[in-house]
Amino acid sequence: MKVGIVGAGITGLALTHYLAEQGIESVTFEADDEAGGVITSRTVDGHVTEPGPQRMRKTPGVVELAEKAGVGDDIIEASEGKLYVYANGELGEAPITKRQFFTTDLLSVRGKARMLAEPLTRPGTPQETIEEVFVRKFGREAYEHFIGPLYGGIYGSDPAEMPAAFALESLLEREKETKSLLRAFLQRVNQGHSAAPMSFTEGNQQLPNALAETYADRVELSTPVEKIRSEESYVIETADGSEAFDRIVITSDAKSTAEMLSPLESDGLVSGLDGLRNLRYNPLAQVFLHADHDYPGKGYQVGYNEELHTLGSSWNANMFDREGAQTVFLGGMHEPEIVDESDETLAEIAREEFEEVVGCEATVIDVARLKPGFPAWDTSWWALEDLELPEGITMATNYTARMGVPSRVREARELAKEFAKQADVDGSQQETKVAAPS
Repeated sequence: MKVGIVGAGITGLALTHYLAEQGIESVTFEADDEAGGVITSRTVDGHVTEPGPQRMRKTPGVVELAEKAGVGDDIIEASEGKLYVYANGELGEAPITKRQFFTTDLLSVRGKARMLAEPLTRPGTPQETIEEVFVRKFGREAYEHFIGPLYGGIYGSDPAEMPAAFALESLLEREKETKSLLRAFLQRVNQGHSAAPMSFTEGNQQLPNALAETYADRVELSTPVEKIRSEESYVIETADGSEAFDRIVITSDAKSTAEMLSPLESDGLVSGLDGLRNLRYNPLAQVFLHADHDYPGKGYQVGYNEELHTLGSSWNANMFDREGAQTVFLGGMHEPEIVDESDETLAEIAREEFEEVVGCEATVIDVARLKPGFPAWDTSWWALEDLELPEGITMATNYTARMGVPSRVREARELAKEFAKQADVDGSQQETKVAAPS
């Protein structure tokens, strides 16, 4: 078996690693001149900045990849830390634990009582939006001051535009087991906290860079895939030529994927590509600041009733001892047009609002924009139900399965196991044919 992988982000590189361990031949094609995909790290004026994800979780799968790539000793582990929400003009501690729930001033006594009544409400349904589920289950105050900003912040999205059928699917399943969405939510949070936040001394991109170097004989950078077509097997075409594969795994963004699969659509082997073409990504801008403040923890989200442009901030100085480094986010579904403003405008807005929220002076380090942005997981995801791919082509992406580095690594590992089993079956069948009498 020979596997072609499109994209050298963390999914594609993890799959490259696991296939190599299984002894399966593979080639990974990456359009950019560096590995990582959305995981991007830069050093600006001595500060490590993260234009992509700010951190990952220290799960066994992620640690194993780091060790195999030779960067296990460069892992920086952070304590979990507090998370805040800026509401009513003040930073309040997000009530993730029981102690925080009873001590936080984000919720009034009435708001806390309403939230505790959640087990008495009927279960959430996939037909509702996430906002409808959260407001009905927890109350309007808890939604606007706490749950909405935290959950929507994961995607840079508006929960009012997000069907529960997609971004809330696993929590709704867990609610059936626990008889409480609040209990299911807290269980997920606590399970996530069992794996500490982590990064690397040179930033998150140090991991994909090391994997690409480790498997340099399997990874082709600066080699965008132009199209995928079908002959006796599948053929990947690039500017450098074409190569045949038994299996293809696509990890690229939705529009790029639709473009490269269009020849198979013309041949009637793929249908529903318009759903991919029209998937919504939320544009996101990041302003990196230098500031020293006294708050412990990992950052804040902005509540829904605040008249701010910024969405929140990640305190990487606290998390990873990065000498005053703070990341401020703008855009998302909240205000997508602001991402088109100049760097100078974005920098000034972020600096002023950070100083207002945190109460200390800040200076600007750099400005970046995440391309193509964060998958919105909004109503455009309904169109993916019409997507049909032929056997032998698999999509392993952050818009068809769970986001987050550990989830991407886990999916890659499971795919490699599946391919290894199929290779064993194919090998056995071939041996049987060879041994059969003529």
